[in-house]
Amino acid sequence: MAVVIAAPASGSGKTLLTLALLAWARSQGHSIQPFKVGPDYLDPQLLSAAAGHPCRNLDLNLCGQAWVEKAFLGYGSQRDLALVEGVMGLFDGIGCSEAGSTAAIAKQLQLPVVLVIDAGGQAASLGALVQGFRDHDPDLTLAGVVLNRVSSQRHRELLQEVLDAIGMPLLGCLPKSDELALPSRHLGLAPAHELQNPLHRHQRWARLAEEHLDVTHWLALMEAPRSGTPPLDEIAPITGPALPVAVAVDEAFHFRYAETGEQLERMAMPLLPWSPLADEPIPPDARGLILPGGFPEQHAEELGQCRRSLSALREFAQQRPVYAECGGMLLLGQQLNDLNGTPHPMAGLLPFSARRGGLQVGYRQLTPRRDGLLLRHGESLRGHEFHRWILEHDRPPSDESVLWDIEGWRTGQTPEGWGTQRIHASWIHLHWASSSMICSRWRDALATEPIPLPGGSSTEPSPAARNPSSNAGDC
Repeated sequence: MAVVIAAPASGSGKTLLTLALLAWARSQGHSIQPFKVGPDYLDPQLLSAAAGHPCRNLDLNLCGQAWVEKAFLGYGSQRDLALVEGVMGLFDGIGCSEAGSTAAIAKQLQLPVVLVIDAGGQAASLGALVQGFRDHDPDLTLAGVVLNRVSSQRHRELLQEVLDAIGMPLLGCLPKSDELALPSRHLGLAPAHELQNPLHRHQRWARLAEEHLDVTHWLALMEAPRSGTPPLDEIAPITGPALPVAVAVDEAFHFRYAETGEQLERMAMPLLPWSPLADEPIPPDARGLILPGGFPEQHAEELGQCRRSLSALREFAQQRPVYAECGGMLLLGQQLNDLNGTPHPMAGLLPFSARRGGLQVGYRQLTPRRDGLLLRHGESLRGHEFHRWILEHDRPPSDESVLWDIEGWRTGQTPEGWGTQRIHASWIHLHWASSSMICSRWRDALATEPIPLPGGSSTEPSPAARNPSSNAGDC
């Protein structure tokens, strides 16, 4: 029924263990489905590359119980094996609660947990730590332990005795090695495309599992769920005229949930990749544009020199809908400071400059100020914020351009984002595939008449494209 890899805290080795198991399973000819607890974009990139299949996020706070269960059973049952990587510490959820935690996912899906522990500098204390996690919640099944950073064979034997004394299976010991470290950036692990020699790394991870884990035991734990639930990408598509969507896809913009693109494709909104960093024009067939998050600050100097891309964006936004979140929003501003604090010009569509600031992270409750591109006044949504850049502007809190009021754990309510009938721009990440109405309203926006540019030019959809679906069900 699959297994969850958890830890007492971040930095214990969850991702390394998960990558090793994925790479080993794939090297043995198994088809394995990776999952990641929480809203993270970076770990899933690494997991997807190692497994050869898109990693799926399981996020109770962002997507709700029904969608999480459907996604796990639907995607998991397509493979031979399935593996869930947790987030932070096992019981860490919103604030000081367990809401949306790895433990909450494990209990919701009735999955056993394997705890990976950084054993460096530990001996008998390991027993107290494992017992505490095992006994903290009687509804949770702790199937075993993997120890990370084990320094020697003697250290391993000592820790084995400690676990034997409390009846806890030891499912592997990973050696202490700087060569196995994963590079990091200011928001977490480096994205998959920045890793050097990925094939070599996958081979190293596979050997790590073969040599240091009880792979026979792991095979039994990772057996995929069997269910009659169809995978979400096989649910009957919505028919209608094709309304193509341009999506920024390059090293600056790569924070995307696979389900969003799949859902848009099912709803006859085929994706057209567009690279602002390559100074490309926006695909001429595009009816709308999505600017996802990423690391534009890392590439701010290059982006500032992409005059054709920025000019195309300015012209496009005068006619057609643009959705931008987090890093994608930064492309719409006046200036963007790079990692060294040097400002570079952006598209100039929104009146702000962006520079590095403090970390803003957490789930946010969202209350739209008025009707907009995707939102309606009086609705309530939930999203996630995670960035270190801040916006400088002179806009008053009561300005009509404010998209919504946002509130998180102990943050208070704050006006945030820019919203018009054509632009949705915000720090907040939304999970389109599990959010009621978003995909349908986006399609409606694509089907509406474009606003003519000065001189009378426009890209007008055919009459058949004007097929409002605002009252459709969840997307």
